[in-house]
Amino acid sequence: MVEKAKHLKIEKIELNTFDTKMNKRQFEKIKKELILELVGEYGFSIVEYLKDKTEVSEFKIAEDLKIEIHQTRTLLYKLLDHNLATFKRKKDKVKGWYICYWDFHPEQILHVYIKLKKQKLEKLHERLESEQGHHFFMCKNTCVRMNFEKAVDFEFKCPECGELMHQQDNQRTIEFLTQRIEELTKEIEQAN
Repeated sequence: MVEKAKHLKIEKIELNTFDTKMNKRQFEKIKKELILELVGEYGFSIVEYLKDKTEVSEFKIAEDLKIEIHQTRTLLYKLLDHNLATFKRKKDKVKGWYICYWDFHPEQILHVYIKLKKQKLEKLHERLESEQGHHFFMCKNTCVRMNFEKAVDFEFKCPECGELMHQQDNQRTIEFLTQRIEELTKEIEQAN
């Protein structure tokens, strides 16, 4: 009964975390995208395993999912770094070891998702600014791409192959970055 009540509470938190615009399916999509980006497939399987459970031993997680204990801990600590999981450390009375018991916090998913999207957006803006503000040079073999200042240092000769470097038309790159910025902005707005 207590486990069921906790599950209902978590589900309620998950749904109350969003605007009424977002439904459970959208939340699950965001959760999967975020977890896969942060910790990959194994991490996602750990999150799914912890979904309706509380205070689960890291050894139990590793054993049930057939993942090495060191890899399990690494993935759990990555989740901890993003405030998606927490643990309690308890000493095993028989063996004398400390064992960590983990909880997953789905109510943090949206916050972390938006935070990472905003960081990506900031980097895209910086890259766009750089692309618009500089001239770039490449050789015909496309070994190295460098700005004007570096190209001058190398006397417009590729440091890899020695070919003469020519100015690159970066209009397509600028268009791509602009489009990606618009897409990310929409994703952030939809998640808010």
